[in-house]
Amino acid sequence: MTMEMKDSGSVVLTAYHPHSPARIPGMEQSFVQDIPPGHSPSSRKSLSRCRRINRMLSNESTPPAFCRSNSQASTDSTSMEDFWCEVESIKESREGGSEEAMLLEFKPADEGELEAEWLQDVGLSTLISGAEEEDGQALLSTLTRTQAAAVQKRYNTYTQTLRKKNKHTVRDVRDIFGASDSPPTFEAVPVSPVSSNGIQLPGQKPVWKSVSSKSCLDCGTDKGSPSITEELSYDVSFSESITVLPKTQEWPKNQRFKKEDSALPKFIVRKSRFGLTEVGDLSPEDMKKIRYLSLIELTAFYDALGVELKRNRVERVRGRENGLFGVPLTVLLENDQKKVPGIKVPLIFQKLLLKLEETGLETEGILRVPGSASRVKNLHQELEAKFYEDTFDWDQVRNNDAAGLLKMFIRELPSPLFTVEYLPAFITLVEKISKIKLQLQALHLLIMLMPEANRDTAKAFLQFLKKVVANEGKNKMSLWNVSMIVAPNLFIYKGKRANQQEMQAAATTAHIVRLLIRYQDILWTVPSFLISQVRKMNEAAMNNSKRQLMFDKGVRKLLRRKTMERERPERPEGAVTFPPYLQSDIPEGVIRVYAPLHSKVSMAIQLNSQTKAKDILSRFHCENSRGSSQNVRGQIQSLHEIGGNIGQHCLDPDAFMLDVYRANPQAEWVIKPKAS
Repeated sequence: MTMEMKDSGSVVLTAYHPHSPARIPGMEQSFVQDIPPGHSPSSRKSLSRCRRINRMLSNESTPPAFCRSNSQASTDSTSMEDFWCEVESIKESREGGSEEAMLLEFKPADEGELEAEWLQDVGLSTLISGAEEEDGQALLSTLTRTQAAAVQKRYNTYTQTLRKKNKHTVRDVRDIFGASDSPPTFEAVPVSPVSSNGIQLPGQKPVWKSVSSKSCLDCGTDKGSPSITEELSYDVSFSESITVLPKTQEWPKNQRFKKEDSALPKFIVRKSRFGLTEVGDLSPEDMKKIRYLSLIELTAFYDALGVELKRNRVERVRGRENGLFGVPLTVLLENDQKKVPGIKVPLIFQKLLLKLEETGLETEGILRVPGSASRVKNLHQELEAKFYEDTFDWDQVRNNDAAGLLKMFIRELPSPLFTVEYLPAFITLVEKISKIKLQLQALHLLIMLMPEANRDTAKAFLQFLKKVVANEGKNKMSLWNVSMIVAPNLFIYKGKRANQQEMQAAATTAHIVRLLIRYQDILWTVPSFLISQVRKMNEAAMNNSKRQLMFDKGVRKLLRRKTMERERPERPEGAVTFPPYLQSDIPEGVIRVYAPLHSKVSMAIQLNSQTKAKDILSRFHCENSRGSSQNVRGQIQSLHEIGGNIGQHCLDPDAFMLDVYRANPQAEWVIKPKAS
């Protein structure tokens, strides 16, 4: 079954997922490609069919019926042969009964309902319910100018729609936040450069280190370096960085992207004095706030570009509650965590990746050449029966069959790995945004938006794909080849017949996968301006709590008795309790670092402008090299910032500690293993 929707340009959108048929819009840019490496006659039963489709699509006499008015791009369809052969292989797999397809139904919704869901998704349900929630007020207090405008726009649309329907009296935002009689507005935080991973210090300018392999995050080509190297900044929000755009955005005619790796720009993210923060370095509570802020920022970013941010509204579909394939990622992880506590990627997915990394990276045509359909079907059934009993024989699995199982696992997820809800946003970032840098920024925010289970699984998958590309010399799989094969498995397309519009959608999704693989190190780094906003949210929430406590007479009496005691923040989860003699006041610029797993559990360290996190780790390692157990010495230890205006933050070894200390003087500093 398929489902059709139409956008404002009357272009039929089409896309398919086994559990979620949607339609993907056509693409306005195209790719100039060469014919991919030859295929073995036995590798593809439908190779001739694939080539007929490509010849049909490349017919120059075809009228440009699907070209938008602002683009005259065309697609060299012969370059997409691998994509269409993969689509044909997927179709044959389903017809053979080895895969089941479930339908996700899209719920119709008016604009007001969509905006209400948006407000809830960004943590501002208080604007709908009328309740005075501290979290909502704290979030609003951190917004930049463009972010506040995005919230204002959605809230106004929501209230206007409800008033037209006369469903109920809509509480004005002025009633909630005590604004004047002027139109409701959300006060924006003045935009100024913020120190990476911290908060802006009075009169302090960001300090950059010179570029070197250790002081910056370098994502570019591995060979044939491009002529242009661009620098990405995380200090100011992406939406605030966009300059004034022309009223009508003009697209270059016949714009094309080339498949060569060197055609992609080389990006550098320099480390500031606060270092860089990866997704797993923050606590789940702070990552939830990152998700709220990312959706607001993505919306503001699209608004600044004059692009509509579309989202699918999907009825939730329950998948299987046990087994391996067709089971929601969250359910799989709940089951796996009973066996391996703390695991973040499903065991079956990890095992398939491990199998391919150990024996398949150098296999010619890996991922492209399909395994035997009958063998894959039998292995699928055997895995379901024996995997958790640890009786499955992995030595019997051929590399191409393992690749087939890996792709099947992704296709059979009840909800796509990159989520049905934001699938249109992924497509739009290529269809409507021409600059690679802006595409990358939009993609970065979309990754921050993903549910934790999806994001962790996607990261493991992309790391594997990067290894496949790194072995191109032996497996003959270039970045573009891998992208074409993976795209229909992540953004699976299914249509009644292949045509030019469908060809454009294919190139769009392949380009998205190419960006995901090439720039994955950047995409899984949390932008520092979002971390700064989280710090401000936490500070605002603490201040609100303190003000509320002052109204309680009993609390005030208690506070009077405690006036001579040192005020300490509430201990977050993960903090360590130490005896009173270790908790005494310490001078300015001196931190007490705790290492509960070492023989010497505490050490006061005087910070200077050059002290880095790795220097403190080295000092503890030296002091405890003999007394600590062998198990502790074998673990990779990291310095963590806990409490104050952050939940928990695993620090970059290159972070300058005096800067971090000044950004969060109430924090505790603990050395412990980094969460895997």
